[in-house]
Amino acid sequence: MEFKHVSVLLEESIQGLNIKEDGIYADGTLGGGGHSYEIAKRLTTGRLIGIDQDEDAIKAAGKRLEEFKDRVTIVRDNYMNMRSVLTDLGIDKVDGILLDLGVSSYQFDEAGRGFSYREDAPLDMRMDRRRALTAGQVVNEYSESDLFRVIRDYGEDKFAKNIAKHIVAARQEKPIETTLELAEVIKGAIPAKFKAGKGHPAKQTFQAIRIEVNGELDVLKSFLETAPDMLNKGGRLCIITFHSLEDRMVKETFKKLENPCICPPGFPVCTCGRLPQAKLVGKPITAGAGELQSNNRAKSARLRIIEKI
Repeated sequence: MEFKHVSVLLEESIQGLNIKEDGIYADGTLGGGGHSYEIAKRLTTGRLIGIDQDEDAIKAAGKRLEEFKDRVTIVRDNYMNMRSVLTDLGIDKVDGILLDLGVSSYQFDEAGRGFSYREDAPLDMRMDRRRALTAGQVVNEYSESDLFRVIRDYGEDKFAKNIAKHIVAARQEKPIETTLELAEVIKGAIPAKFKAGKGHPAKQTFQAIRIEVNGELDVLKSFLETAPDMLNKGGRLCIITFHSLEDRMVKETFKKLENPCICPPGFPVCTCGRLPQAKLVGKPITAGAGELQSNNRAKSARLRIIEKI
């Protein structure tokens, strides 16, 4: 299957990066290379570092960016390790970083990857298939309390306790091996009156398990701790999120970078000595009507931008 992915908020994120033709930029979630193509197209003597942990994405992006090979370097790694990737390439700081935290269309549509609750496939959900932990292990080996925690915290599903209970009961009969088997178990855990008009009942649990398998929030947290130090003065960090947990983490981090002061609100003068590292660029951006019409997956996308000062 060809690696396909429609880049969300493409124009907005490219504008947000404020690209200089001689600048150095990093795309930490390369995917099919959609955003990176537009960045590379705007460079003359500049350089783009594209990072992705998915082998299929690396192959697809390599083909797509072939015409820019003199200015593009592609690395298979997790964006959490961006600092070390840049260091290995002899780069101290960059002029812009882009993250698109959505699961690619390819990963959802390629049934064998196990991301979709609409296609039958082994329970996998690994973005990097070199990782050991799979969705099957989470579903069949986690304790009921750990399943409850994952579904509650990462899926924000109010039926998390009942879903965990049903999963444990079902796997006592036989291991839950496929995506559709799991989806059916989840359906059975949610009262009928809550199923209508709320989207697929397995959506939030599948999201939760995917986040757990890939350590997505830990990866984002680790990256956000190092990101400011990777930017030149005036450099921009653009992050596209797709669910509230990620967005909340990005929002809070950006807020602290802009206003790190920890003095009590009543203090007339700041005494903590913590100085702003960055400033917010505009308000959060969401997809317009035209993009929503052509790409339903853009519905929950939110772009936040910050600039190093």
